[in-house]
Amino acid sequence: MIYRTEYPRPQLVRKEWQSLNGEWDFAFDDQNIGVKEKWFQNSNAFDKKINVPFAYQSKLSGINDPSFHDYVWYRREFSVPKEWLDQRIILHFGAVDYRAWIYVNGQLAGFHEGGHISFSLDVTDHLTGGTETLVVRVEDPSTDETIPRGKQFWIEKSDAIWYTRTTGIWQPVWMEPVSATSLAKVRFTPDIDQGNIIVELDVQGDYLEKQVDLEISFKGEKVVKDTIKLLEPHTKRAIDLYNRKIFRTAFHHTGWNWTPETPNLFDIKITLRDDATVLDEVDSYFGMRKVHVENGMVYLNNRPYYQKLVLDQGYWPEGLLTAPSDEDLKKDIELALEIGFNGCRKHQKVEDPRFLYWADQLGFLVWGECAASPSYSEDAVSRLTREWLEIIERDYNHPSIVAWVPINESWGVPFIKANKQQQHHSQAMYHLIHSLDTTRLVISNDGWELTQTDICAVHNYNHGSADEKAKYEVFKESLSTKEEILKSKPALRGIYADGFEHQGEPILLTEFGGIGFKVGEESGWGYTSVKNEEEFVADYRRVMEAVYASKVLHGYCYTQLTDVEQEINGILTYDRKPKCELSKIREINDMWHSPIVKD
Repeated sequence: MIYRTEYPRPQLVRKEWQSLNGEWDFAFDDQNIGVKEKWFQNSNAFDKKINVPFAYQSKLSGINDPSFHDYVWYRREFSVPKEWLDQRIILHFGAVDYRAWIYVNGQLAGFHEGGHISFSLDVTDHLTGGTETLVVRVEDPSTDETIPRGKQFWIEKSDAIWYTRTTGIWQPVWMEPVSATSLAKVRFTPDIDQGNIIVELDVQGDYLEKQVDLEISFKGEKVVKDTIKLLEPHTKRAIDLYNRKIFRTAFHHTGWNWTPETPNLFDIKITLRDDATVLDEVDSYFGMRKVHVENGMVYLNNRPYYQKLVLDQGYWPEGLLTAPSDEDLKKDIELALEIGFNGCRKHQKVEDPRFLYWADQLGFLVWGECAASPSYSEDAVSRLTREWLEIIERDYNHPSIVAWVPINESWGVPFIKANKQQQHHSQAMYHLIHSLDTTRLVISNDGWELTQTDICAVHNYNHGSADEKAKYEVFKESLSTKEEILKSKPALRGIYADGFEHQGEPILLTEFGGIGFKVGEESGWGYTSVKNEEEFVADYRRVMEAVYASKVLHGYCYTQLTDVEQEINGILTYDRKPKCELSKIREINDMWHSPIVKD
């Protein structure tokens, strides 16, 4: 069976493409002899089969081996359709953890480092026109604490908040043909204050005497048809949507901005032409959305917006980091919306673009985060920086993403409280991301020991059990006002690093809760525990009442949507079964919350 048959890149869709998911040859290379013995030219070295795009540690891979194997190899044969042979053939990898060498017909075609983001190769010059051989060598250092690994444990057995590792290919592999002159990048920047969408296009190849036709539609009706004569490979055009007559008359009264309540999207077709010849054609979409902070609040489209987020780790029992199907990605969002959340913090993972597509379509806020490295080094800084450059390049166009979280709970910067070098790293990530993306908020160190930041993001799990009334009152008091929050040390760490202080940014409680509830035969832990459904709902209400009583919090992120391995603190089990009637949790999430009091 071939999994994941949908087009993998929803922001730049071409009609012609071919999935390379499915059964591949596979081999462990524990002695790291594959290069010396030229496994990229030797099919006899491969003694296993694997179902791509699932990591060998997962059940759906067909191997299901969680032990350490730092070097692995993949191999498969494929054919390029004959009608493609006069075009350039681009090979795409959704994500390969961590380093990947790509061989086509025995020749090295490319290399990529970084385990959580997409990359592409033009493999045309390595093809024969007959049966082609694709080999991928992967290095994933299991115990290296200076590579971005997120929740992937560097000890073989999962424990506490650390989970089974993911090695190798874990997002779709596919190929498509493009002309020698084609669209390389499309970027949309909404400006709702001016009513403009700023369209940026990068063209590779001979751009001279070429043109690009833009056709923008809203709910099936054409709004814009425009042509750009290319004068250089990079083109930027601001398109006025407000003053289009058809838009004013047909759509203005219904609203057209993107919000969770009204996830309006514009469809756009981009056609690259040479006179009457179509060289490239892609379909995409964008949302008109603005995020900023003002008066201690987060604003969405110039209105204060209270964020009710849920922590989402993006793990599945049979696929680990890889969703079994596109429908599973969609289902997680639908369940979160059903529970009464309006978004998620995607924790320590760069999620599959199809998840972001469904967030855009269904109306679901996303805080984008990256896997952290456990330890600090100059190499760790370089690796994290490279990944963020690629994250923003890939995911910039998704209107659902409203914030970026480059660092979490001082992971990778353990001495940031007083260490100037690590503080500079946090500040550098904050400014780097803003230099690349002016449309979103950036949280410098989610949880505590913040440096310069757009949101004061606080973690506090100290709500205690139902019978620990004194502890609960301290928890409630610690959230009650700005002064109480800023002087609190919920994990024995200050909210701001030395030399930094609150500058009026909105305060959100971005991790809390984590109520453990064992269902069936599962075992594990939570920050507190309950014995049955009634206790679970009552404890959830108790914790949320403390949050809603705060005079300063402007949103929250509850831990967490689902159980993950030994963590049983989800609202849903690991296999997405509700632990109680979801309507009861929604009723609590829909409770009135205190108005923001400026103090």
